[in-house]
Amino acid sequence: MEIHTDWSTPGFSLEPCAPGVGPFAGRGFLETWWNQRGSGEMMLVESEGALLPLYRDGGVVRFLGEPGLTDYHTPRGQDAAALVASLASSLPGGTSLSFDSLPVEASDVVEGGLGAAGIAAGRVRHEVAAVLRLPGTYDEYLAGLSSKDRHETRRKRRRFAAALGEPHLVRDGSVGAFDAFVTMHRAALGEKGAFFDDAMASFFAALLDLDGAALDLLTAGDGTPVAAAFGFEEPDAYYLYNSAFDPDLGKVSPGVVLVDRMIEQAIAAGRARFDFLKGDEAYKFRMGAEARPLFRVEAAL
Repeated sequence: MEIHTDWSTPGFSLEPCAPGVGPFAGRGFLETWWNQRGSGEMMLVESEGALLPLYRDGGVVRFLGEPGLTDYHTPRGQDAAALVASLASSLPGGTSLSFDSLPVEASDVVEGGLGAAGIAAGRVRHEVAAVLRLPGTYDEYLAGLSSKDRHETRRKRRRFAAALGEPHLVRDGSVGAFDAFVTMHRAALGEKGAFFDDAMASFFAALLDLDGAALDLLTAGDGTPVAAAFGFEEPDAYYLYNSAFDPDLGKVSPGVVLVDRMIEQAIAAGRARFDFLKGDEAYKFRMGAEARPLFRVEAAL
């Protein structure tokens, strides 16, 4: 076992223990998070067959990436359980481990490694992600919704078109498009609007430079942006990381129309999953998503 801070380590090429975690366990996302928001002591814990991207904050060891911004955590590599055991056995007494946002496959590995080291761990379900399995066509997708939800989706799209013209998605990573996204986000009421301070805008701007990052604008018939989606694409999945819409247009449901069009776009691109990521907001499940439980594993050494 080696603990180091070399981002170029080949350990990031190992398979995540949990499938379908998008960019969140990868070097690009985690290095960006660390450079923008990290503090404490970075710990890339590595063996020949595993990697644990961690940091120590005081007496607590966590996965890199704060839970409010990092939707999935997971070890990497087939020997990850043994690496968890080695790490836990090497840390000084009084250290706490707090590993959040773990899909069940990752929590099994972490808990198994701690058990192998003779350390009792507590596992609790603390979050849920929402994942939509995509069929081959958009018509099949609509047919899979309940009759009420299918009717509402169509009705909101018609109402949008009647008020603002046909909605269009535009992929645009320009400064102007990013500024439009930030402006809409900050115009939201309550916590959502307050969330996007200057530090958060800097973080999102840095994420937009990553491979697979995508910013899509929903435009009205005259080309005016009315909603925006910030996400990540992989060959088989799209991850909806954040979205915003013009609150002055709430009566014509630009947020719902945006997500509906994003799902249609993902299906047309042949993707198998549309991941809404963390949060149990009702609209996600009305649009066909299923819950994916996320766990936190904790232990005191």
